[in-house]
Amino acid sequence: MLFLNLRQTSIRSWHLPTLVHAASGKRCSRSYSSQAKINKDTIDLYRQQYVRDTWTNLTPKVLSHLDRNLHLQRNHPLSIVRDKIVKYFYGAYLSPRGNPLFSVYDNLSPVVSVEQNFDQLLIPQDHPSRTKSDCYYVNKDYLLRAHTTAHQVELIQAGLDNFLVVGDVYRRDEIDATHYPVFHQLDAVRIVHQDKLFERNPELKIHEMHYKTHLSNGNPSTDNSSPLANCIDQHKQPCHTLEAVKLCEHEMKKTLVGLVQKLFGEGIKYRWVDAYFPFTQPSWELEIFFNGSWLEILGCGITRNEILERAGVQNSIAYAFGVGLERLAMILYDIPDIRLFWSTDSGFLNQFRDDRIIKYKPVSSYPQCTNDLSFWLPEGMSEEQFSLNDFYDIVRNVGGDIIEQVKLIDRFTHPKTGKSSLCFRIVYRHMERTLTQAEVNVVHSKIGSDLVEMYNVSIR
Repeated sequence: MLFLNLRQTSIRSWHLPTLVHAASGKRCSRSYSSQAKINKDTIDLYRQQYVRDTWTNLTPKVLSHLDRNLHLQRNHPLSIVRDKIVKYFYGAYLSPRGNPLFSVYDNLSPVVSVEQNFDQLLIPQDHPSRTKSDCYYVNKDYLLRAHTTAHQVELIQAGLDNFLVVGDVYRRDEIDATHYPVFHQLDAVRIVHQDKLFERNPELKIHEMHYKTHLSNGNPSTDNSSPLANCIDQHKQPCHTLEAVKLCEHEMKKTLVGLVQKLFGEGIKYRWVDAYFPFTQPSWELEIFFNGSWLEILGCGITRNEILERAGVQNSIAYAFGVGLERLAMILYDIPDIRLFWSTDSGFLNQFRDDRIIKYKPVSSYPQCTNDLSFWLPEGMSEEQFSLNDFYDIVRNVGGDIIEQVKLIDRFTHPKTGKSSLCFRIVYRHMERTLTQAEVNVVHSKIGSDLVEMYNVSIR
């Protein structure tokens, strides 16, 4: 779920005809190779061909991460964390026959439609998360999913009430030890129907008596002025009774606190913080006290009823949450740099076995190489008009994983010409060997030349 980046401040749909058979705790997946290929006019991904347009901003570096599936690699730290969460939910929710209620979908195609990634989740048209500077677009209609929540509606439409979705997600972001253009999320949805929620009190209802469904002739209303579309009341949605919300909230928070205690120990200090997300209301973030400060672990909330209605579910209430696997693994294993998750070095990978939680021991500490890059923006372009994420993508595409950090260290506007200048400090460090200054200089020069070619800047 895009809980961490969807605050107010900050193909054809993948067909799943067999998903209805997955409600017995089975792991369900699709093993299609991406076979990514970028041609002059088209892009081939997962046996589909897409026409390139002005929205296309995929890079070879990002495409090289497709099908790595770190969350499915045995003894990889991300896979271990994933397994711990899945096993927890398998045990937390059982059918009357003793089978797990939750099913798992961990190999769905990361190519989704704009409708799946944004529209179905009620994300406003003008929300910053939709911009080219934030996402990797295949074209104006499709993108690499920015969150695993993009699959939520299709799974609900397939008839599922309890499911986990795990996978790689893609966002254009800054470059440092905790940010990477590809990371992994785990999303969950639990839908509770009227007869189950109020099994002991059938006189109570999920929806207010005055509430009328926003369906007309079987189709959801698209009236964005409706109370459901705009209300952000932290107590409840207008359609829900307070009893239904409080029962669902209690179950959700009890379940998620249990998960955190399972991962970090019974004695972990935690707190709930009110939050805002377009697809849940009310919404919260769960924080733990770690290394002397409060650290956000996950986002969650009561699913917007409009989403359920549009998916064909009525007279029900649901909760959902999303968590980043890298964030959990970095805390649990003391892993200092997010790039390490992509390492194939046996010295890194052999430290992790089964479900044991160990503290990561650096294989070796290689020295940094630091180079600065200054350039004038084209005449008439201000620094506000220059997307930092565009620059970061060039750096990643050329330097790959030897890029440890990029920081904007200086900005300057010439008093006479009005031209703007930016200066970035790029820190290079290989995770498995020592870099020479000579080879760093070659990469650094290539970054500069690509920047000149693509954005018409002038190197200072």
